[in-house]
Amino acid sequence: MTIQKDFKLSMAAIAASLLVAACGGGGGGSSGASPASGASTPATTNPADLTTPQYPADSFHLAAFNLLNQQRQQCGFPALQENTALDQATAAHAQYLTANDVITDTEVAGNPGFTGATFVDRAAHFGYTQYNGSIGVSGGYYTNETLTEAEYGHRAIYAFLGGVYHVSIAASLATTVGIGKVAKTYNGFPQEQFSLNLTNFQQRTANAPLTFPCQGTTGVPYDSFGEIPTPPATSGHWGTPVAVVGNSTDTIVMQTGTMTDSSGHVIALQVLDSAKDPNKLLLADQGVAYPTTPLSPNSQYTVSLTGAINGVAFSRTFSFTTGTSLGG
Repeated sequence: MTIQKDFKLSMAAIAASLLVAACGGGGGGSSGASPASGASTPATTNPADLTTPQYPADSFHLAAFNLLNQQRQQCGFPALQENTALDQATAAHAQYLTANDVITDTEVAGNPGFTGATFVDRAAHFGYTQYNGSIGVSGGYYTNETLTEAEYGHRAIYAFLGGVYHVSIAASLATTVGIGKVAKTYNGFPQEQFSLNLTNFQQRTANAPLTFPCQGTTGVPYDSFGEIPTPPATSGHWGTPVAVVGNSTDTIVMQTGTMTDSSGHVIALQVLDSAKDPNKLLLADQGVAYPTTPLSPNSQYTVSLTGAINGVAFSRTFSFTTGTSLGG
């Protein structure tokens, strides 16, 4: 029998133009803060950005990096570049998670492995200061299946993509990423602790709002669970979330959403935006729509969304296909 401990996820999001603060429990949450004055000017390329990723072949890091980029780019989001300073910061945070046996975005001074309270603090500790918006996520995973490091990397990304409050790692205008991972042994199998930090946001996209998933996306989780706070209107499990995102100065209002399966069955979606979200984790330029019960694996669904961006109506219709992955 395979034992799989749920992904535990936590997220910190820092908007380029908006101050918000909210924090979920041990499984997930978000917090935000506006950057320093002048940060709305696009950041220049950090000297440690790498045009070609240098993560080892067959590693957790390269598998996660490639899968995340592949999913992002097909939906019109910019490619991410590896940044070595962010790699060091996220690796140090993964070590902190392991040393203290916690899943959290923040660190406490005096605890083993402390390098900074927040993602921004830790990045600065390792020499990265060019923030103009940031998303940070942390997680942990254990199973007694025999997995390769690349499979662990894929599972980590799919877990984030299935989260109503974590899918923003795909649906964002970030261009730079750091990935850190530490494993310890538990009952003879790896217990993986990992962290990603995305930053260096593009300031404008002409096609806003963009969505993830989008037309032609495949392999996304069909059943998600374990996110804390639990997304509203669910019993603890839900289907593929659809993220909607604009530019940092935009305001998105979600109005209606449906998914239609191949047999013509129409599923009403729960829609959230910054005003509707009871957990107050979504920023003004974000929306999300999701089925409140799981979907079916390896199945195609057609999404129809309506809403407004800066008071102007928009609609989006597209089809995607689920895979066999579970999200969290």
